[in-house]
Amino acid sequence: LNAQEGSFSDGFNINVFPHAIAIGNIHIGTIAGKLNGVIPATTPNGCRIDQLSTFVPTFSENVGSGVDSHMIRQSLGVCVGITPFNFPAMVPMWMFPVALATGNCFVLKPSERDPSASLLIAEWLKESGLPDGVFNVVQGDKIAVDRLVGHENVKAISFVGSTAIANYIYTKGTANGKRVQALGGAKNHMIIMPDADLEMATNALMGAAYGSAGERCMAVSVAVPITEAVADALVEKLKPKIEELRIGPAMDPASEMGPLVTAQHFQKVTSYIESGENEGADVVVDGRNFKQDKQGYENGFFIGGTLLDNVKENMSCYREEIFGPVLSVVRKKSYREALDLIHSHEYANGTAIFTRDGDTARNFMQDVEVGMVGVNVPIPVPMAFHSFGGWKSSIFGDHAMHGMEGVRFYTRIKTTTTRWPTGLRHNPEFKMPTLG
Repeated sequence: LNAQEGSFSDGFNINVFPHAIAIGNIHIGTIAGKLNGVIPATTPNGCRIDQLSTFVPTFSENVGSGVDSHMIRQSLGVCVGITPFNFPAMVPMWMFPVALATGNCFVLKPSERDPSASLLIAEWLKESGLPDGVFNVVQGDKIAVDRLVGHENVKAISFVGSTAIANYIYTKGTANGKRVQALGGAKNHMIIMPDADLEMATNALMGAAYGSAGERCMAVSVAVPITEAVADALVEKLKPKIEELRIGPAMDPASEMGPLVTAQHFQKVTSYIESGENEGADVVVDGRNFKQDKQGYENGFFIGGTLLDNVKENMSCYREEIFGPVLSVVRKKSYREALDLIHSHEYANGTAIFTRDGDTARNFMQDVEVGMVGVNVPIPVPMAFHSFGGWKSSIFGDHAMHGMEGVRFYTRIKTTTTRWPTGLRHNPEFKMPTLG
Protein backbone atom coordinates (compact mmCIF):
# COMPACT_ATOMS: atom_id res chain seq x y z
CA LEU A 1 0.00 0.00 0.00
CA ASN A 2 2.98 2.28 -0.44
CA ALA A 3 2.31 2.89 -4.14
CA GLN A 4 2.37 6.51 -5.19
CA GLU A 5 -1.18 7.78 -5.29
CA GLY A 6 -2.57 8.86 -8.64
CA SER A 7 0.73 8.31 -10.40
CA PHE A 8 -0.33 5.91 -13.10
CA SER A 9 -2.45 6.44 -16.17
CA ASP A 10 -0.54 7.83 -19.11
CA GLY A 11 -0.18 5.62 -22.11
CA PHE A 12 -0.54 2.21 -20.47
CA ASN A 13 -2.56 -0.24 -22.50
CA ILE A 14 -3.95 -3.12 -20.46
CA ASN A 15 -4.27 -6.07 -22.78
CA VAL A 16 -4.74 -9.56 -21.35
CA PHE A 17 -6.84 -10.80 -24.26
CA PRO A 18 -4.24 -13.43 -25.30
CA HIS A 19 -4.91 -15.11 -21.97
CA ALA A 20 -8.71 -15.06 -22.30
CA ILE A 21 -9.10 -18.75 -23.07
CA ALA A 22 -6.83 -19.68 -20.17
CA ILE A 23 -8.95 -17.55 -17.86
CA GLY A 24 -12.11 -19.16 -19.18
CA ASN A 25 -10.69 -22.60 -18.43
CA ILE A 26 -9.61 -21.87 -14.87
CA HIS A 27 -10.96 -24.76 -12.82
CA ILE A 28 -11.55 -23.85 -9.21
CA GLY A 29 -14.62 -24.90 -7.25
CA THR A 30 -17.72 -24.42 -9.34
CA ILE A 31 -16.60 -21.82 -11.89
CA ALA A 32 -16.54 -24.61 -14.43
CA GLY A 33 -20.00 -25.80 -13.35
CA LYS A 34 -21.29 -24.27 -16.54
CA LEU A 35 -24.17 -24.99 -18.83
CA ASN A 36 -23.79 -24.78 -22.61
CA GLY A 37 -20.43 -23.01 -22.49
CA VAL A 38 -21.63 -19.95 -20.59
CA ILE A 39 -18.27 -19.05 -19.06
CA PRO A 40 -15.90 -19.47 -22.04
CA ALA A 41 -18.38 -17.70 -24.31
CA THR A 42 -18.54 -14.59 -22.14
CA THR A 43 -15.12 -14.42 -20.52
CA PRO A 44 -13.17 -12.70 -23.32
CA ASN A 45 -15.53 -9.71 -23.14
CA GLY A 46 -14.18 -9.01 -19.67
CA CYS A 47 -10.55 -9.66 -20.48
CA ARG A 48 -9.64 -6.69 -22.61
CA ILE A 49 -9.59 -3.02 -21.73
CA ASP A 50 -7.92 -1.44 -24.76
CA GLN A 51 -8.85 2.17 -24.28
CA LEU A 52 -10.91 4.14 -21.82
CA SER A 53 -11.30 7.86 -22.36
CA THR A 54 -12.18 9.33 -18.99
CA PHE A 55 -10.36 12.62 -18.61
CA VAL A 56 -12.22 14.73 -21.18
CA PRO A 57 -12.87 17.99 -19.33
CA THR A 58 -16.14 19.91 -19.31
CA PHE A 59 -15.31 23.54 -20.11
CA SER A 60 -17.58 26.57 -19.79
CA GLU A 61 -16.35 29.85 -21.24
CA ASN A 62 -17.28 33.27 -19.87
CA VAL A 63 -19.44 32.11 -16.97
CA GLY A 64 -18.78 35.63 -15.71
CA SER A 65 -17.00 38.68 -17.10
CA GLY A 66 -13.69 37.22 -18.23
CA VAL A 67 -14.23 34.13 -16.05
CA ASP A 68 -13.95 30.52 -17.31
CA SER A 69 -14.79 27.30 -15.49
CA HIS A 70 -13.84 23.71 -16.22
CA MET A 71 -14.23 20.31 -14.59
CA ILE A 72 -12.06 17.21 -14.71
CA ARG A 73 -12.15 13.80 -13.03
CA GLN A 74 -9.01 12.72 -11.19
CA SER A 75 -7.95 9.42 -9.67
CA LEU A 76 -8.49 8.58 -5.99
CA GLY A 77 -5.26 6.76 -5.11
CA VAL A 78 -5.16 3.23 -3.68
CA CYS A 79 -8.32 1.18 -4.31
CA VAL A 80 -9.21 -2.27 -2.96
CA GLY A 81 -11.27 -5.08 -4.53
CA ILE A 82 -12.66 -7.91 -2.38
CA THR A 83 -14.05 -10.66 -4.59
CA PRO A 84 -16.05 -13.93 -4.21
CA PHE A 85 -15.20 -17.53 -5.00
CA ASN A 86 -17.65 -18.12 -7.84
CA PHE A 87 -16.00 -15.99 -10.54
CA PRO A 88 -12.36 -15.56 -9.50
CA ALA A 89 -11.35 -14.00 -12.84
CA MET A 90 -14.45 -12.18 -14.09
CA VAL A 91 -15.43 -10.25 -10.94
CA PRO A 92 -11.95 -8.77 -10.37
CA MET A 93 -12.11 -7.66 -14.01
CA TRP A 94 -15.20 -5.64 -13.20
CA MET A 95 -12.97 -3.61 -10.92
CA PHE A 96 -9.26 -3.31 -11.58
CA PRO A 97 -9.26 -2.44 -15.32
CA VAL A 98 -11.39 0.64 -14.66
CA ALA A 99 -9.45 1.50 -11.52
CA LEU A 100 -6.10 1.29 -13.32
CA ALA A 101 -7.28 3.07 -16.46
CA THR A 102 -8.48 5.99 -14.35
CA GLY A 103 -5.07 6.37 -12.72
CA ASN A 104 -5.34 4.42 -9.47
CA CYS A 105 -3.31 1.68 -7.85
CA PHE A 106 -5.23 -1.47 -6.96
CA VAL A 107 -5.10 -4.14 -4.23
CA LEU A 108 -7.05 -7.36 -4.90
CA LYS A 109 -8.13 -9.56 -1.98
CA PRO A 110 -9.62 -12.70 -3.59
CA SER A 111 -11.66 -15.38 -1.89
CA GLU A 112 -9.51 -17.68 0.21
CA ARG A 113 -11.40 -20.60 -1.39
CA ASP A 114 -9.76 -20.10 -4.81
CA PRO A 115 -6.74 -17.78 -4.57
CA SER A 116 -4.68 -18.87 -7.57
CA ALA A 117 -6.59 -17.00 -10.30
CA SER A 118 -5.58 -13.67 -8.74
CA LEU A 119 -1.91 -14.61 -9.01
CA LEU A 120 -2.32 -15.47 -12.70
CA ILE A 121 -3.91 -12.08 -13.29
CA ALA A 122 -1.03 -10.36 -11.51
CA GLU A 123 1.51 -12.34 -13.53
CA TRP A 124 -0.13 -11.48 -16.84
CA LEU A 125 -0.42 -7.80 -15.97
CA LYS A 126 3.28 -7.75 -15.20
CA GLU A 127 4.00 -9.45 -18.54
CA SER A 128 1.92 -6.74 -20.20
CA GLY A 129 4.23 -4.06 -18.80
CA LEU A 130 2.37 -2.85 -15.73
CA PRO A 131 4.84 -1.24 -13.28
CA ASP A 132 5.44 -2.93 -9.95
CA GLY A 133 3.18 -1.76 -7.16
CA VAL A 134 0.30 -0.68 -9.37
CA PHE A 135 -1.59 -4.00 -9.12
CA ASN A 136 -1.18 -5.97 -5.90
CA VAL A 137 -2.64 -9.18 -4.44
CA VAL A 138 -3.24 -9.78 -0.74
CA GLN A 139 -4.36 -13.28 0.29
CA GLY A 140 -6.25 -13.94 3.50
CA ASP A 141 -9.57 -14.06 5.30
CA LYS A 142 -11.46 -11.61 7.52
CA ILE A 143 -8.27 -10.42 9.19
CA ALA A 144 -6.92 -9.25 5.81
CA VAL A 145 -10.28 -7.70 4.92
CA ASP A 146 -10.46 -5.71 8.15
CA ARG A 147 -6.90 -4.46 7.73
CA LEU A 148 -7.59 -3.26 4.19
CA VAL A 149 -10.95 -1.70 5.02
CA GLY A 150 -9.39 0.29 7.84
CA HIS A 151 -6.06 1.17 6.22
CA GLU A 152 -5.39 4.89 6.09
CA ASN A 153 -4.02 4.81 2.53
CA VAL A 154 -7.06 3.06 1.02
CA LYS A 155 -9.45 5.50 -0.65
CA ALA A 156 -12.10 3.18 -2.15
CA ILE A 157 -13.37 -0.38 -1.68
CA SER A 158 -15.25 -2.58 -4.16
CA PHE A 159 -16.92 -5.76 -2.95
CA VAL A 160 -19.05 -8.58 -4.36
CA GLY A 161 -20.46 -11.29 -2.11
CA SER A 162 -23.28 -11.99 0.33
CA THR A 163 -25.56 -9.25 1.61
CA ALA A 164 -24.44 -9.71 5.21
CA ILE A 165 -20.77 -9.18 4.33
CA ALA A 166 -21.59 -6.40 1.86
CA ASN A 167 -23.40 -4.54 4.63
CA TYR A 168 -20.49 -5.14 7.01
CA ILE A 169 -17.88 -3.83 4.57
CA TYR A 170 -20.02 -0.84 3.59
CA THR A 171 -20.66 0.10 7.22
CA LYS A 172 -17.07 -0.38 8.33
CA GLY A 173 -15.57 1.20 5.22
CA THR A 174 -17.72 4.33 5.24
CA ALA A 175 -17.12 4.71 8.97
CA ASN A 176 -13.42 4.89 8.11
CA GLY A 177 -14.05 7.54 5.45
CA LYS A 178 -13.76 5.23 2.43
CA ARG A 179 -15.81 5.31 -0.73
CA VAL A 180 -17.56 1.91 -0.95
CA GLN A 181 -19.51 -0.02 -3.56
CA ALA A 182 -20.69 -3.34 -2.12
CA LEU A 183 -22.82 -5.77 -4.12
CA GLY A 184 -24.75 -8.33 -2.10
CA GLY A 185 -27.16 -11.20 -2.55
CA ALA A 186 -30.08 -11.86 -4.87
CA LYS A 187 -33.33 -13.71 -5.36
CA ASN A 188 -34.02 -13.27 -9.05
CA HIS A 189 -37.57 -13.82 -10.33
CA MET A 190 -38.60 -14.70 -13.88
CA ILE A 191 -42.23 -14.10 -14.90
CA ILE A 192 -43.67 -16.40 -17.57
CA MET A 193 -46.74 -14.81 -19.15
CA PRO A 194 -49.51 -16.91 -20.78
CA ASP A 195 -48.44 -15.71 -24.24
CA ALA A 196 -44.77 -16.62 -23.74
CA ASP A 197 -42.93 -19.11 -25.93
CA LEU A 198 -42.96 -21.86 -23.31
CA GLU A 199 -40.20 -23.92 -24.92
CA MET A 200 -37.99 -20.85 -25.04
CA ALA A 201 -38.80 -20.01 -21.41
CA THR A 202 -38.11 -23.57 -20.27
CA ASN A 203 -34.70 -23.69 -21.93
CA ALA A 204 -33.89 -20.26 -20.53
CA LEU A 205 -34.75 -21.42 -17.02
CA MET A 206 -32.55 -24.48 -17.37
CA GLY A 207 -29.49 -22.37 -18.07
CA ALA A 208 -30.37 -19.58 -15.66
CA ALA A 209 -31.26 -21.79 -12.69
CA TYR A 210 -28.74 -24.61 -13.03
CA GLY A 211 -25.79 -23.09 -14.86
CA SER A 212 -22.72 -22.76 -12.61
CA ALA A 213 -24.62 -25.01 -10.17
CA GLY A 214 -26.74 -21.99 -9.27
CA GLU A 215 -23.75 -20.40 -7.54
CA ARG A 216 -24.03 -16.93 -9.09
CA CYS A 217 -25.85 -13.78 -8.08
CA MET A 218 -27.67 -13.55 -11.42
CA ALA A 219 -29.11 -17.08 -11.29
CA VAL A 220 -32.88 -17.26 -11.67
CA SER A 221 -34.05 -19.00 -8.52
CA VAL A 222 -37.79 -18.17 -8.70
CA ALA A 223 -40.06 -18.92 -11.68
CA VAL A 224 -43.38 -17.09 -11.58
CA PRO A 225 -45.81 -18.59 -14.13
CA ILE A 226 -49.07 -16.68 -14.63
CA THR A 227 -52.18 -18.90 -14.34
CA GLU A 228 -52.38 -22.50 -13.21
CA ALA A 229 -52.38 -23.77 -16.79
CA VAL A 230 -49.04 -22.10 -17.58
CA ALA A 231 -47.60 -23.34 -14.28
CA ASP A 232 -48.63 -26.95 -14.92
CA ALA A 233 -47.23 -26.88 -18.46
CA LEU A 234 -43.96 -25.29 -17.30
CA VAL A 235 -43.38 -27.84 -14.54
CA GLU A 236 -44.18 -30.66 -16.96
CA LYS A 237 -41.54 -29.38 -19.39
CA LEU A 238 -38.91 -28.67 -16.73
CA LYS A 239 -39.07 -32.00 -14.88
CA PRO A 240 -37.51 -34.30 -17.52
CA LYS A 241 -34.88 -31.73 -18.49
CA ILE A 242 -33.73 -31.37 -14.87
CA GLU A 243 -33.66 -35.13 -14.38
CA GLU A 244 -31.47 -35.46 -17.49
CA LEU A 245 -28.87 -32.88 -16.41
CA ARG A 246 -25.36 -34.25 -16.90
CA ILE A 247 -23.63 -33.66 -13.57
CA GLY A 248 -19.96 -34.43 -13.24
CA PRO A 249 -16.39 -33.17 -12.94
CA ALA A 250 -16.10 -29.64 -14.20
CA MET A 251 -13.27 -30.42 -16.62
CA ASP A 252 -15.25 -33.17 -18.30
CA PRO A 253 -16.62 -31.69 -21.57
CA ALA A 254 -19.75 -33.79 -21.16
CA SER A 255 -20.65 -32.18 -17.82
CA GLU A 256 -23.40 -29.58 -17.80
CA MET A 257 -23.20 -28.90 -14.06
CA GLY A 258 -20.34 -29.31 -11.62
CA PRO A 259 -20.14 -29.65 -7.84
CA LEU A 260 -20.83 -27.15 -5.09
CA VAL A 261 -17.86 -25.32 -3.63
CA THR A 262 -17.55 -26.85 -0.13
CA ALA A 263 -19.04 -29.50 2.12
CA GLN A 264 -20.47 -26.75 4.31
CA HIS A 265 -22.27 -25.17 1.36
CA PHE A 266 -23.52 -28.60 0.26
CA GLN A 267 -25.15 -29.00 3.66
CA LYS A 268 -26.66 -25.52 3.44
CA VAL A 269 -28.26 -26.17 0.04
CA THR A 270 -29.70 -29.53 1.10
CA SER A 271 -31.09 -27.94 4.25
CA TYR A 272 -33.10 -25.46 2.16
CA ILE A 273 -34.59 -28.30 0.13
CA GLU A 274 -35.54 -30.06 3.35
CA SER A 275 -37.07 -26.92 4.85
CA GLY A 276 -39.09 -26.29 1.68
CA GLU A 277 -40.43 -29.82 1.81
CA ASN A 278 -41.29 -29.50 5.52
CA GLU A 279 -43.05 -26.18 4.95
CA GLY A 280 -45.33 -27.62 2.26
CA ALA A 281 -43.58 -27.19 -1.09
CA ASP A 282 -43.86 -30.01 -3.62
CA VAL A 283 -40.45 -31.53 -4.38
CA VAL A 284 -40.93 -32.34 -8.07
CA VAL A 285 -37.24 -33.17 -8.64
CA ASP A 286 -35.07 -33.88 -5.61
CA GLY A 287 -31.36 -33.17 -6.13
CA ARG A 288 -30.52 -34.83 -2.83
CA ASN A 289 -31.02 -38.20 -4.51
CA PHE A 290 -28.14 -37.67 -6.93
CA LYS A 291 -25.09 -39.90 -6.44
CA GLN A 292 -21.86 -39.30 -8.33
CA ASP A 293 -20.50 -42.61 -9.59
CA LYS A 294 -17.55 -41.41 -11.65
CA GLN A 295 -14.32 -42.93 -10.35
CA GLY A 296 -12.39 -40.56 -8.11
CA TYR A 297 -15.30 -38.16 -7.65
CA GLU A 298 -17.61 -40.22 -5.46
CA ASN A 299 -16.95 -37.98 -2.44
CA GLY A 300 -17.32 -34.69 -4.30
CA PHE A 301 -19.88 -32.08 -3.29
CA PHE A 302 -22.28 -33.00 -6.10
CA ILE A 303 -25.99 -32.35 -5.90
CA GLY A 304 -28.65 -32.76 -8.54
CA GLY A 305 -30.90 -30.05 -9.91
CA THR A 306 -33.95 -29.50 -7.70
CA LEU A 307 -37.42 -28.23 -8.61
CA LEU A 308 -39.80 -27.05 -5.89
CA ASP A 309 -43.41 -26.31 -6.88
CA ASN A 310 -46.19 -24.49 -5.01
CA VAL A 311 -43.65 -22.46 -3.03
CA LYS A 312 -45.16 -19.72 -0.84
CA GLU A 313 -43.73 -16.34 0.13
CA ASN A 314 -43.36 -17.26 3.81
CA MET A 315 -41.07 -20.23 3.15
CA SER A 316 -37.37 -19.85 3.90
CA CYS A 317 -36.48 -21.44 0.55
CA TYR A 318 -38.20 -18.44 -1.06
CA ARG A 319 -37.15 -15.64 1.29
CA GLU A 320 -33.44 -16.47 1.47
CA GLU A 321 -30.71 -16.81 -1.14
CA ILE A 322 -29.84 -20.50 -1.54
CA PHE A 323 -26.94 -20.11 -3.99
CA GLY A 324 -27.40 -23.57 -5.40
CA PRO A 325 -29.24 -25.46 -8.18
CA VAL A 326 -32.71 -25.09 -6.66
CA LEU A 327 -35.57 -23.53 -8.65
CA SER A 328 -38.75 -22.53 -6.83
CA VAL A 329 -42.05 -22.17 -8.69
CA VAL A 330 -44.38 -19.54 -7.21
CA ARG A 331 -47.74 -19.59 -8.99
CA LYS A 332 -49.60 -16.32 -9.54
CA LYS A 333 -52.94 -15.48 -11.16
CA SER A 334 -51.97 -12.21 -12.86
CA TYR A 335 -49.14 -9.99 -13.99
CA ARG A 336 -49.98 -7.52 -11.21
CA GLU A 337 -49.66 -10.22 -8.55
CA ALA A 338 -46.28 -11.26 -9.98
CA LEU A 339 -45.02 -7.68 -9.95
CA ASP A 340 -46.13 -7.22 -6.36
CA LEU A 341 -44.33 -10.44 -5.45
CA ILE A 342 -41.06 -9.14 -6.85
CA HIS A 343 -41.47 -5.79 -5.09
CA SER A 344 -42.14 -7.44 -1.73
CA HIS A 345 -38.77 -9.22 -1.68
CA GLU A 346 -35.78 -7.61 0.05
CA TYR A 347 -33.46 -8.38 -2.89
CA ALA A 348 -33.66 -6.58 -6.22
CA ASN A 349 -30.64 -7.64 -8.24
CA GLY A 350 -31.99 -9.04 -11.51
CA THR A 351 -35.32 -10.07 -12.98
CA ALA A 352 -36.83 -11.17 -16.29
CA ILE A 353 -40.13 -11.51 -18.08
CA PHE A 354 -40.99 -13.84 -20.96
CA THR A 355 -43.79 -12.56 -23.17
CA ARG A 356 -44.68 -11.81 -26.78
CA ASP A 357 -46.58 -8.67 -25.83
CA GLY A 358 -44.67 -5.41 -26.22
CA ASP A 359 -46.99 -3.42 -23.98
CA THR A 360 -46.53 -5.86 -21.08
CA ALA A 361 -42.78 -5.89 -21.61
CA ARG A 362 -42.59 -2.10 -21.72
CA ASN A 363 -44.67 -1.78 -18.58
CA PHE A 364 -42.42 -4.28 -16.82
CA MET A 365 -39.24 -2.46 -17.84
CA GLN A 366 -40.62 0.83 -16.55
CA ASP A 367 -42.33 -0.29 -13.36
CA VAL A 368 -40.28 -3.15 -11.89
CA GLU A 369 -38.12 -2.02 -8.97
CA VAL A 370 -35.04 -4.09 -9.78
CA GLY A 371 -31.60 -3.02 -10.98
CA MET A 372 -31.13 -5.29 -14.02
CA VAL A 373 -34.05 -6.34 -16.22
CA GLY A 374 -34.37 -8.90 -19.00
CA VAL A 375 -37.11 -9.23 -21.60
CA ASN A 376 -37.01 -12.77 -23.00
CA VAL A 377 -33.44 -12.82 -21.64
CA PRO A 378 -33.12 -14.82 -18.40
CA ILE A 379 -29.80 -13.45 -17.12
CA PRO A 380 -29.66 -9.75 -18.01
CA VAL A 381 -25.97 -9.17 -17.26
CA PRO A 382 -25.00 -5.92 -19.00
CA MET A 383 -22.05 -5.58 -21.32
CA ALA A 384 -18.98 -3.97 -19.76
CA PHE A 385 -19.68 -0.53 -21.22
CA HIS A 386 -22.96 -0.49 -19.24
CA SER A 387 -23.02 -0.95 -15.48
CA PHE A 388 -23.82 -3.93 -13.23
CA GLY A 389 -25.75 -3.54 -9.99
CA GLY A 390 -29.04 -4.16 -8.23
CA TRP A 391 -31.30 -2.22 -5.89
CA LYS A 392 -32.46 -2.52 -2.27
CA SER A 393 -30.51 -5.11 -0.22
CA SER A 394 -28.60 -6.25 -3.30
CA ILE A 395 -26.29 -3.22 -3.18
CA PHE A 396 -24.80 -0.86 -0.63
CA GLY A 397 -23.45 2.44 -1.91
CA ASP A 398 -24.34 4.78 -4.73
CA HIS A 399 -22.35 3.27 -7.60
CA ALA A 400 -22.77 0.09 -9.65
CA MET A 401 -19.86 -1.84 -11.17
CA HIS A 402 -17.96 -1.06 -14.40
CA GLY A 403 -19.18 1.09 -17.28
CA MET A 404 -19.56 4.81 -16.58
CA GLU A 405 -20.64 4.04 -13.02
CA GLY A 406 -17.25 2.41 -12.52
CA VAL A 407 -15.48 5.47 -13.93
CA ARG A 408 -17.40 7.72 -11.55
CA PHE A 409 -16.62 5.45 -8.58
CA TYR A 410 -12.87 5.38 -9.16
CA THR A 411 -12.53 9.13 -9.81
CA ARG A 412 -13.49 12.38 -8.14
CA ILE A 413 -14.47 15.71 -9.61
CA LYS A 414 -12.26 18.77 -9.53
CA THR A 415 -13.72 22.05 -10.80
CA THR A 416 -11.51 25.06 -11.46
CA THR A 417 -12.66 28.63 -12.03
CA THR A 418 -10.16 31.09 -13.56
CA ARG A 419 -9.86 34.76 -14.32
CA TRP A 420 -6.71 36.47 -15.61
CA PRO A 421 -5.79 40.11 -15.03
CA THR A 422 -5.86 42.36 -18.11
CA GLY A 423 -3.20 44.74 -19.43
CA LEU A 424 -0.20 42.45 -19.12
CA ARG A 425 0.07 42.04 -22.90
CA HIS A 426 1.68 45.51 -23.24
CA ASN A 427 4.97 46.98 -22.13
CA PRO A 428 4.88 49.52 -19.30
CA GLU A 429 4.02 53.11 -20.27
CA PHE A 430 5.45 56.14 -18.40
CA LYS A 431 3.60 59.06 -20.04
CA MET A 432 0.39 60.64 -19.03
CA PRO A 433 -2.59 59.19 -20.91
CA THR A 434 -4.03 61.63 -23.43
CA LEU A 435 -6.80 61.64 -25.99
CA GLY A 436 -4.35 62.16 -28.87
